[in-house]
Amino acid sequence: MVKPLEIVESFLHALSTQDMEEIISFFDERSSWQNIPHPPAVGRKEITNMFRPIISKSSKVQWDIVNAVYESNRAWLERVDRFWINDIEYSVECNGVFELDLSKGIILTVRDYVDLGEWRKRLASAKLN
Repeated sequence: MVKPLEIVESFLHALSTQDMEEIISFFDERSSWQNIPHPPAVGRKEITNMFRPIISKSSKVQWDIVNAVYESNRAWLERVDRFWINDIEYSVECNGVFELDLSKGIILTVRDYVDLGEWRKRLASAKLN
């Protein structure tokens, strides 16, 4: 059985590689990712569809943990998510609650709290669509 810290660190490393297969390997069909207040992306396909546009447009991805608390099968992460698109860094401050399946080493749910208005404003010039 792995520890929550190991799953989180491995997931953040996968994000930095920008390898969608590796990123999605941290989820299964029960998994969900919710950018509050929007409905969650549920299952590997929906989570892939959520991540793919920003990952594919970015030349570099780096999520920095500012503060973290790990307890049992949960992680609370205050972080700065950074994406470089056309050599311009776009970053956003996030707070996320990760629930983990320690026996499988995967992420079951994420509830991410982000100022989506600020994020959209910052990304407007990146033309992700």
